[in-house]
Amino acid sequence: MAVFQVTLPSGSTWTPRFVAALDQSRCIGCGRCFRVCGRNVLQLMGLTEGGEAIVLTLGDDGDEDDESYERKVMTIVHPEHCVGCEACAKICPKSCYTHAPAALE
Repeated sequence: MAVFQVTLPSGSTWTPRFVAALDQSRCIGCGRCFRVCGRNVLQLMGLTEGGEAIVLTLGDDGDEDDESYERKVMTIVHPEHCVGCEACAKICPKSCYTHAPAALE
């Protein structure tokens, strides 16, 4: 299987590994990955007692809105925006992320 690779100015190649999955059972909803991703790949959600997902928005002070929810989790909403930097996985304290190279068709 051929994978997407980038040739760097030095001539060496780099294989970006794009976000493939996020284990919400491990996620503590800290928002670190959300803050480090500049590509709008992730969204912080609140889960209600009944399992309903509520989109949380962070205000200017860094706190989320005051919706009623049981716990916070991160979700992948736009995987197509991922550039393969893996910053989300590097900052995640619970190792929730799985990344994989993109296959060429």
